Amino acid sequence: MNVGRIVSFVAFFSIYNILMFYLGWNGLVWLKAIFSFQYEAVYWLAITIFSYAYILGRLVKPLSWLSTIGSLWFGYIQFGLVLFPVANLVVWVLNLTGVPMQTSIVMVGSATAFMMAIIFITGLYNAYSPVVRKYEVTIAKKSEMKKIHLAVASDMHFGRLSGVAHAKRLVKMINGIKPDIILLPGDIIDDEPEHFQKKNMGAIMKQLHAPLGIFGVLGNHEYYGREIPQFLKEMEKVDIRILMDEVIRVGDSFYLLGRKDKTDSRRKSFQQLVNDNDIDVSLPLIAMDHQPAELKEAQESGIDLIVSGHTHRGQMMPNHLITKMLFELDWGYLKKGQLHAFVSSGFGFWGPPLRIGSRSEILEIVVEFVDREGY
Repeated sequence: MNVGRIVSFVAFFSIYNILMFYLGWNGLVWLKAIFSFQYEAVYWLAITIFSYAYILGRLVKPLSWLSTIGSLWFGYIQFGLVLFPVANLVVWVLNLTGVPMQTSIVMVGSATAFMMAIIFITGLYNAYSPVVRKYEVTIAKKSEMKKIHLAVASDMHFGRLSGVAHAKRLVKMINGIKPDIILLPGDIIDDEPEHFQKKNMGAIMKQLHAPLGIFGVLGNHEYYGREIPQFLKEMEKVDIRILMDEVIRVGDSFYLLGRKDKTDSRRKSFQQLVNDNDIDVSLPLIAMDHQPAELKEAQESGIDLIVSGHTHRGQMMPNHLITKMLFELDWGYLKKGQLHAFVSSGFGFWGPPLRIGSRSEILEIVVEFVDREGY
């Protein structure tokens, strides 16, 4: 590790520890004011464990359960850093107006704790109560099928927190749509397939039904887990075909293109996929690309419809302001030339099982094919 990395590492954890102290101090002040709390050593030990629970859970196998606590703590960090400075300011203003410090701390601290509870309850509901969003589009090309019904689910992050119950919701909701084809554009599992296997979630996924098949692509988290061969075996067992820079022709109806994730610098471009596979461009081209980072290239390469995920729509506001800056389309639908682009906020979640300003979802896309002459 070079000097620059050491300095960055020290700086990051110094700032992180300062922020954790700030969050802990706010909680302690309120506990002392309302409950006359006296067990400071125990309290700070708990804050330290919470602060590093995710890292410990990832690094030490016997302590893997700590990653669940750490995931929830990430949510507390985000909203604590939003709410606590406002609470501190209100307490200061109340004190200037003559309200006793003890009274203002109890009042404002209790209101802040209530708001935090509402955020977590709402966030858990939004994360674990998915909705189906339906779109209808027309592609001006000939096809053997006059209409095709797509079900799209991205970013399930199946693992410890996005578990068996959530997988059952996915199967029930998608099968209820009765799609012709199911597309899973990446981050199907949360890094390693270990928990997916232990919970026998493959048996649940095997209950998905679509006459034209079930297809997926790799997301960045499949790469992070570094167990792609094992993941591919799990998907093969449940009849989910993962396309890795591959193109398949579905009858005389359309082509389906599946790209490796952007994490892989060696992946093929859209143009390479189109040129290298002797594609009949008079047929519709439907593509999956986990990250919606190259919509312009997709449009210029003749892709007619593309589905992506990755962004989670920021998952917890105000993070959506960041994803909107990073991507031309971070959620929803965009028509770009002939290209119909869809980005899902995802069915699962990363880190805390919370969604504020976003909702777990499945996309139902009805595509009608119309010959150019009659369009």
